[in-house]
Amino acid sequence: MSTNPLFRWLRPNDIAKVSALQLLAKDVVEGVTGGIHRSKHIGASIDFKEHRPYVHGDEVRSIDWKLFGKTDRLYIRQYEDETNLRATLAVDQSGSMNYVGSRANQLSKHDYAIRLASCLAYLLISQQDSIGLATFDTSIRATIPPKSRPNHLRLILESLAASKCQNETDLGAVLHQLLSVCRKRGLLFLISDGFGKTESLFKSLSMLRANNQEIVFFQILDDDEIDFPFQNRTMFRSLEARDQQQLVDPLSLRRNYLNNFQIHQDAIQAACRQNRIDWIPVRTSESFSAVLATYLSHRGQA
Repeated sequence: MSTNPLFRWLRPNDIAKVSALQLLAKDVVEGVTGGIHRSKHIGASIDFKEHRPYVHGDEVRSIDWKLFGKTDRLYIRQYEDETNLRATLAVDQSGSMNYVGSRANQLSKHDYAIRLASCLAYLLISQQDSIGLATFDTSIRATIPPKSRPNHLRLILESLAASKCQNETDLGAVLHQLLSVCRKRGLLFLISDGFGKTESLFKSLSMLRANNQEIVFFQILDDDEIDFPFQNRTMFRSLEARDQQQLVDPLSLRRNYLNNFQIHQDAIQAACRQNRIDWIPVRTSESFSAVLATYLSHRGQA
């Protein structure tokens, strides 16, 4: 059996469904690749390089009018030519991601997140876009800077395959740390169950958006977390604090649990809408390739 992590996490039919799609950046990104991505700076990043004198045929919109007011001469602003979309995968490996329910096709939330991230990495590299990775629990555990070389895919997949679920997480604090990782304008794929304190999460999401990051939030949830199907007395164990467990009657908790869960989801949805973040709640019982293909198809038509 092959040990190549590409074949550990991606099946041929998954690649076929996803690789044909073109990922179109909705917000301004650092540049474009072959005209695929929409950008206000076609073929150039937002990083200023130098001025040069205006010559006949230059676009008027490129003229630096402030400099004209000072010098009474026409100059063109030039930018660094960086043509790749810069994207980062942020994958949650905290203890809660280790949960696997009876309807999840034997996939934990972490397994599902790795497969989804692998598909995204494969798609972006195939488009010659730059893709990086950050895995985290209580803090960022591993980072790989965005690159577009084909052999960069193996490095990302190996890091994903090696990630282990452990510890708790403060998602808001981790996203704040990502500000130092995502320094340039780009696209951030957040792949997490989204559990934790919502106030710090929303604050960090707002800061990332203010830092010119387009954010796509894939919230990975197990069916059990959504509909709480438990009927008989059940022993619940914490996946983040292993010494914590409690035997409870789930029927007495179901109404309060579902109510609190819905409040949490409504808060996430509202915060994402306010910050213009694409929020995609995903069940681990769903085909991850179908979820990704449907989303990218819709994204391409937006």
